[in-house]
Amino acid sequence: MPKGAIAQPKQRVVVVGAGIGGLTAAALLARRGYSVVLCDQASVPGGCASTFRRRGFTFDVGATQVAGLEPGGIHHRIFNLLDIEPPEARYCDPACAVYLPGEASPISVWRDPDQWAAERQRQFPSSEPFWQLMADLFRASWAFQQRDPVLPPRSLWDVSQLVQAVRLGTLTTLPHTFSTVGQVLRWYGLGGDRRLKTFLDLQLKLYSQVDAEETALLYAATALAMSQAPHGLYHLEGSMQVLSDRLVKSMERDSGRLLLRHTVEHIHTNGDRAVAVTIRNQKTGHVWQEPADQVVANVTAQNLVHLLGEAAPQGYRRRVDKLPSGSGAFVVYLGVRQEAIPAECPPHLQFLYDYDGPIGENNSLFVSVSRPGDGRAPEGYATIVASSFTDPAPWWQTTDYEATKQHYTQEAIARLGQYFHLTPETIVVTEAATPRTFAHYTARDRGMVGGIGQRVSTFGPFGFANRTPIQGLWLVGDSTHPGEGTAGVSYAAWTVVRQIEASR
Repeated sequence: MPKGAIAQPKQRVVVVGAGIGGLTAAALLARRGYSVVLCDQASVPGGCASTFRRRGFTFDVGATQVAGLEPGGIHHRIFNLLDIEPPEARYCDPACAVYLPGEASPISVWRDPDQWAAERQRQFPSSEPFWQLMADLFRASWAFQQRDPVLPPRSLWDVSQLVQAVRLGTLTTLPHTFSTVGQVLRWYGLGGDRRLKTFLDLQLKLYSQVDAEETALLYAATALAMSQAPHGLYHLEGSMQVLSDRLVKSMERDSGRLLLRHTVEHIHTNGDRAVAVTIRNQKTGHVWQEPADQVVANVTAQNLVHLLGEAAPQGYRRRVDKLPSGSGAFVVYLGVRQEAIPAECPPHLQFLYDYDGPIGENNSLFVSVSRPGDGRAPEGYATIVASSFTDPAPWWQTTDYEATKQHYTQEAIARLGQYFHLTPETIVVTEAATPRTFAHYTARDRGMVGGIGQRVSTFGPFGFANRTPIQGLWLVGDSTHPGEGTAGVSYAAWTVVRQIEASR
């Protein structure tokens, strides 16, 4: 029996969704002796952090970088708990090169703190008081987060974990609980600095789903600091799929079961407790009810309400219904000859083409480029994955979906051609994904990606709890604290596992 495993009769746990959050929860629970069944409607695990192959190229579907692999980071901690080796990875340095409209040189987000300080002082004169505040808030917030608080608390045990995580230094964050980045920029007289505001809008939209005006200051302090040492963003060797594969291997080693191409259609309750799920085998059509003592839903808050149906508590349903519409993604996947990639090309780039245009709809692109020998492309070739935020609604309303998709693809390639050498001879593979694609392969509501925008009203103590109003039903993923990204959803999974253990 593994160290820390329980000796009493096994509880049955059904995990809905094999994204990184679901995989992490399933692997940790299996390691602790629970009887785990993990279901996903896709043919490969990983959700938005999975991959697909075309003509020898391996493309990361959505997520292209990982945080939390450094000692003390959440992935490093979880791999130690599971007694498995972390995947091979290298730092992204710079973490991102940001090109603003009409500028030939980027703003480089360096990993070295001193180099990044020099860069931002050169790029944004007079902004250092703002960055110093962000650094102070990050140190306090990070120390607090490392003590594993439960946010938002929904039980006495949750409250006890929150209180134990608080120290005197944590109190320095309290005056900023209701602040946004936009407000603080104005406090420092930086509200009219278009370049700084635009840079922050671009970076925060990636991490918080909303711009600087709406992003909660305390969330931004952490999101903007994770690129610097001793932390950092990592490029995985092989593909993003290796992260999922390690977690699957751990779960199956500890007798957990992974059911791919199996759709969970309903979560059943008895009174105010979850007791079973209805599962459909997509290949055979067989439908059955799987009993469960605990159900862990690695889904969006909107999907959770759909799965509960009439059993969804009315207050919970109303709160979900009132959420602002989330973002979708339009993504172009290119397999190219190596000569299409400029020399010394950073692994991640961000382009804004017009100050007056939206952040999204091909006016801005976040681009990830494979590295020679990283397993994503044959020798002499490379992959380019370029994504843009998009409103999901028009993709479901259009009368000519394929024509719209083709138009977006051609426009994105034309934009990318301003930096990369893209010609019919250098482009080998072209694929594209829309919100409808993500809805089909990940089952996320309307194909929205990235979770709930990290506004003050939905961040930290004001967000969606892992502990739902229904006993034995837990929510993990990017709808919950601390937000999106593989590190964020893994932390949510670790919180749920601790809560399940404490509830016994």
